[in-house]
Amino acid sequence: MTSRAPSSLLALLIFLGLYGVPAQSQDQSWRETKCTLYQHAVIDALGMLGQDGIRKEFLAENDAFIASGCIDNYRICPQTDRETELANLLTIMTMNEGMASTFVPFGCP
Repeated sequence: MTSRAPSSLLALLIFLGLYGVPAQSQDQSWRETKCTLYQHAVIDALGMLGQDGIRKEFLAENDAFIASGCIDNYRICPQTDRETELANLLTIMTMNEGMASTFVPFGCP
């Protein structure tokens, strides 16, 4: 009977090796990674562009998106040219990290 337990463990390890961890764990980890990458992109983009022409409300909504873990369905509408420039830059930066363009929280009614 003791040989059965190790073979069951071996079978589990082989299964995980072939198929990876369950999708929920992978999705959770990728979601967290995307949010961290996005947060760093915001810092970098604001460092490049500065905050002139970007409303406090726009930045606060973006901060709320990050604070939510980037999972809430935020739609932040850029109102100024600089906000649009920031939103476009963040979209490109996140796409360069392998995220879909739909990840960013920008959109207007």
